[in-house]
Amino acid sequence: MFEKEKAEVLKNALRLDRYGLVALSGGNICWRMETGEILITPSGMIYEDMVPEDILVVDIFGNVIEGTRKPSIDTGALCYILEKRPDLNCVIHTHQPYATGVGLILDELPCNLTTLANATWGSVKVAPYSSAASIQMGYEAVENLGDSLAVILKHHGVIGVGRTLKEAMYSVVYLEEAAKTYYIAYSMSPNVPGFTQTQIDRAVEVFKYYGQNTQQIPLEVFMNKENH
Repeated sequence: MFEKEKAEVLKNALRLDRYGLVALSGGNICWRMETGEILITPSGMIYEDMVPEDILVVDIFGNVIEGTRKPSIDTGALCYILEKRPDLNCVIHTHQPYATGVGLILDELPCNLTTLANATWGSVKVAPYSSAASIQMGYEAVENLGDSLAVILKHHGVIGVGRTLKEAMYSVVYLEEAAKTYYIAYSMSPNVPGFTQTQIDRAVEVFKYYGQNTQQIPLEVFMNKENH
């Protein structure tokens, strides 16, 4: 079941590697279907070696419904996030180095780029450490996500979430871009400026009209002054 969707999960897993967000078999993706089943990547398999049939189907408690592979060791934590956040359908876990590095020195990555505002809806908090294969990772993610679409796990990696697979993917990719930019700016001055809440809200609103499958941005949104 869900052959087309499994192929989409694998395509996005390969993107994680392409964008430098994971190495080898690190990280994972899970995606809740409209009927409630959850697709999840297998444990310990290098994405380039995978085929769509390696993607498992589990229930909200992590029990395998379909598939012969062993599911990700983070299945419990990822399913917990989806259980507690019915407004979300996808969770991506990465070990991306720049965002994880920021999490070692900050309690929150300030929203410093328009793309970060677009993709995560604002600043990204740093959650306390939780190990791989621990349900605590799910607890900390739910506790610290707030209204954002991403959270940094101290000493560990990143959790990106979304209503769609694309939304979750954008959150982790653009979070890494913002973390890199923060590193560059901080190397020249520790006083790295961030956005005002008004600027963040505007960036989030404008992004709703981004892409070919959305309506044209209304003139009143386009003409609004950012500093008011």
